[in-house]
Amino acid sequence: MSEDEFYRIKRLPPYVIAEVNAMRAAARAAGEDIIDLGMGNPDLPPPQHVIEKLCEVAMKPDAHGYSQSKGIPGLRKAQANYYARRFNVELDPESEVVVTMGSKEGLASLATAITGPGDVVLAPNPSYPIHTFGFIIAGATIRSVPTTPDENYWRALDRAMAFTVPRPSILVVNYPSNPTAEAVDLAFYERLVAWAKENKVWVLSDLAYSELYYDGNPTPSILQVPGAKDVAVEFTSMSKTYSMAGWRMGFAVGNKRLIAAMTRVKSYLDYGAFTPIQAAACAALNGPQDIVARNRELYQKRRDVMVESFGRAGWDIPSPKASMFAWAPLPPALKEMGSLEFSKQMLIHAKVAVAPGVGYGEDGEGYVRIAMVENEQRIRQAARNVRKFLSMHGVNTPSVAAGGEG
Repeated sequence: MSEDEFYRIKRLPPYVIAEVNAMRAAARAAGEDIIDLGMGNPDLPPPQHVIEKLCEVAMKPDAHGYSQSKGIPGLRKAQANYYARRFNVELDPESEVVVTMGSKEGLASLATAITGPGDVVLAPNPSYPIHTFGFIIAGATIRSVPTTPDENYWRALDRAMAFTVPRPSILVVNYPSNPTAEAVDLAFYERLVAWAKENKVWVLSDLAYSELYYDGNPTPSILQVPGAKDVAVEFTSMSKTYSMAGWRMGFAVGNKRLIAAMTRVKSYLDYGAFTPIQAAACAALNGPQDIVARNRELYQKRRDVMVESFGRAGWDIPSPKASMFAWAPLPPALKEMGSLEFSKQMLIHAKVAVAPGVGYGEDGEGYVRIAMVENEQRIRQAARNVRKFLSMHGVNTPSVAAGGEG
């Protein structure tokens, strides 16, 4: 019996991005210097006081037993305080907050709790894979809607409600978007909450990049809209905000019914994150927040260096408004290559890893996602390598005299 005879495995296509990841790993194993702009894996360390808290609590003999699946009370309170501080949103730590092992696990657990075969979920295309496959694994059916939040988005929502049987019951939104880096304002969420109430649809908002906003434009939360808690749950993560990706710390907050359903399912699946990690997460949320502003500034500088140096290398990349990613259209001369082949060729000839857009859904074809997870010097080196790669394919780049290679 082969693995693809299993019910859920049959519903999962091969993970396209894994193909490029395997090539990158093989190249590195062979001693090649690969500049990795593929995976959104922060290269910065967490705050020192957070690491110290982890060590301090880990030294306690009673800190190593099972923890609380929904999160220790102090951590749920710290998250409620964060929402009050940052968004002026009040949350009850007992009934409106649950700790998750990153936003990815949170979305998958909620999908398991509230969907099954026969349910239809509206999810953006392109999107981060868990936004669709969390529900596919749970047995639901996906209907795609655009990621770009323009008038076409609203028309697509209305078409989906009018022509889908059974009617969709859940909508997933993710702004700032992974992979497209698009952002929305509070007016968008106001319209969305009104639409969700009118159509009796739950809204699941993934706000993993809440603190990586640029040019002084803070990211709003859907829960800032009066009455949003009637229809919405929101996920946040400490992975990017505090450079704690491997710690797997996140939260779901909002609608009490959804939080209760998710908490119940999680109680069967896990015993919660390791207590010292939860205590350290409290220290991150309750402690000095200067690290958050510093990280934001650092990513903004990387963004500016990347857009400028890649542009001089002959590849125009739109400047992202938020997140740690740029969503880059393939250079016009190489568009026929497709995003997967382009990513492979970039790895082989430019020694630069990027993520093929098609890995985020069919509407991601023609793009690659570039993660700003290397320092400015390495980003400039990537641009020099890209210049040589593009010139191999006859792409004319601006003259060195006009500004150098970056």
